Amino acid sequence: MSKKRRDIPVFEQPIIETHCHLDYLKDRPLAETLAEAQRVNVERVITIAVAPDNLATVRELTGEADWVYGTQGIHPHEAETYTDAVEAEIRKHVGGEKMVAVGEIGLDYFYDNADRTVQRDVFRRQLQIACDTDRPVVIHSREADDDTIEILKEFESTLKRRGVIHSFTSGPGLARYALDQGWCLGFNGIATFNKAENVRDIIRMTPIEQLLLETDSPFLTPVPYRGRENAPFYIPFVAEKIAEVKDLPLEQVLTTTYANSLRTFFPG
Repeated sequence: MSKKRRDIPVFEQPIIETHCHLDYLKDRPLAETLAEAQRVNVERVITIAVAPDNLATVRELTGEADWVYGTQGIHPHEAETYTDAVEAEIRKHVGGEKMVAVGEIGLDYFYDNADRTVQRDVFRRQLQIACDTDRPVVIHSREADDDTIEILKEFESTLKRRGVIHSFTSGPGLARYALDQGWCLGFNGIATFNKAENVRDIIRMTPIEQLLLETDSPFLTPVPYRGRENAPFYIPFVAEKIAEVKDLPLEQVLTTTYANSLRTFFPG
């Protein structure tokens, strides 16, 4: 007989889910997922674009509820699909009322699904979109710390809104650079994994005022639900782990990360 998993906690303070992929969720109807997220007091959800073929999908998903928002951008895995037409589509729509950032963009040298030179070029082009449209950025960086830093340095004076390096698994060098430059770092279910002490070390060094909560669902389901498809309604477990790792009151983590999310994606 399997051990019963602990129920998902529900907190009075609402939570903003800053990074998920609603169009990738398969285990249940989307309406059910969103209803469950509301039940655990997830107030807003940001669903993230990654490829030319889901830019429009993300825009459509923001119509599912007035509290669902989106981004426009091309993931480094898809860098070789980036064209002038794709860039024009991003530029046309990223300023929309329900679009809150340029992303998910960046570099991934772990999988190397696209040529690294192409990745860097596409990263730069999309950072320029953020500069031109006054949007924050959602960055993916894996095994590419040095190049991520070098490219971000090129935009220090022109990229006004900054944003987040999401699902942060990089080293302390990139963390220190990003934090010094006013970026937030995003953390998810990886923080709960037994072998993720390197990530918890970064959480400890990250000021709570620069930390965002996310799930990256359907990936990286937190303990105690590993093995199931991840979803935005599991984000309370991430908040609990952040509070534990940083030895802070849970209420402080919830209220501060909520304010961080508003400042980053919903100013004013």
